[in-house]
Amino acid sequence: MNQEVIILLAEDDSGHADLIGKNLSRAGIVNPILRFQDGQEIVDFLFFRGPGPHRKKEAAYILLLDIRMPKMDGTEVLALVKADTELRKMPVIMITTTDDPREVQRCHALGCNNYITKPVEYESFVHCIRQLGLFLSVVQIPNINGKT
Repeated sequence: MNQEVIILLAEDDSGHADLIGKNLSRAGIVNPILRFQDGQEIVDFLFFRGPGPHRKKEAAYILLLDIRMPKMDGTEVLALVKADTELRKMPVIMITTTDDPREVQRCHALGCNNYITKPVEYESFVHCIRQLGLFLSVVQIPNINGKT
């Protein structure tokens, strides 16, 4: 993964967010991580709403998105991102405790690139995030602003 790719983490649970950050780091992912605590914060960042901060047009992003969040849930955020002509190319990985097959299918239908269920058991969760780190280390991130 190129150094300039910024990981956007939309996760309302601080414990989960810390575990994700630590285990991505342990998996060799050194990219900056920006954390958002609810769906509205990430939407404001991506769509230049409110006082800021906002995304930089020249930066490449990947979004790790929880489903169950306050203000706006992850499926609503996913639908907005994938409906936008610029943002739809940005990879979105759902990371959630919800393993309901209908929810998985709905997220894929909306355009998520991957769906990861957070295991409740600590060691399984750590393993899951390290696997995500390996995935992020090889995935190619498209530019979302039309530049090469």
